[in-house]
Amino acid sequence: MFAASRITSERANVLVSATYSKDQQQQLLALARAAVRRADDTESGTPLPTLEAALGDQRRAAFVTLTRDSQLRGCIGSLAADRPLRETIAELAIASATEDPRFPPVRADEVSGLRIEISVLSTAADARPEDVVIGTHGVIVERGTRRGLLLPQVATEHHLTRAEFLDAVCVKAGFPADAWREPTTRLQTFTAEVFGEAR
Repeated sequence: MFAASRITSERANVLVSATYSKDQQQQLLALARAAVRRADDTESGTPLPTLEAALGDQRRAAFVTLTRDSQLRGCIGSLAADRPLRETIAELAIASATEDPRFPPVRADEVSGLRIEISVLSTAADARPEDVVIGTHGVIVERGTRRGLLLPQVATEHHLTRAEFLDAVCVKAGFPADAWREPTTRLQTFTAEVFGEAR
């Protein structure tokens, strides 16, 4: 789903060089959990925790993933790095709980059993197919008004080769599997720093 800059994807666990300290990761996870709680009308008035200014004011693209019993329960992200991270994470956490078209909205009685994971993305860059490194890169394909995205974990979880990974993201976008071989298809790669709540 690409509604404006919001997208759904598979979950990711691939780590790049750590940018955030453990304390900063916990701040972001606490913010996401509070936002998921607010998605339930009974806690809509609960204030969100504050973040240290240097962290909250960053502008980064991100995904928020919800799982329950190790099964995906919602995952929505944004490629736009145009707002403070505190706003991005809070909005994506709520959207993951309520707007992922693959799942019904998270119920209030489910919230305590959810595990939250955050993926903070690097800037996407144009790439050639041979530039894609399995286990490091997520990929975006785009042609015309349609595009698809897969996070880095997809390739490693499913033991995909580079070609299989590229085929998969094209299929996700609704293109023929080999569309990445065509010059009219734009290919981009990105990395992700991923951290989550304890299992």
